[in-house]
Amino acid sequence: MDTRKKRRTIQGIVISDSMDKTIVVLTERLVKHPKFHKYVRRHVKYMAHDEGNICNAGDKVLIAESRPLSKGKRWRIREITEKAK
Repeated sequence: MDTRKKRRTIQGIVISDSMDKTIVVLTERLVKHPKFHKYVRRHVKYMAHDEGNICNAGDKVLIAESRPLSKGKRWRIREITEKAK
């Protein structure tokens, strides 16, 4: 029996690739405001490990949770779903 849990995955857009083997991925979600009942856009930035420096700014990527790789890096790239134009 497999005791490993399935790792969480998130889809987002690469906004920075200036670091070596690291990218910054922006993810957005819509949250309903409790009082005004309008949808508000919330965003979070994740630092992800890019071993081969293959991602560029504007790419859509799928990142997966991993062990801590550095102070702020806890994600790895699983796949590039769409390249930037």
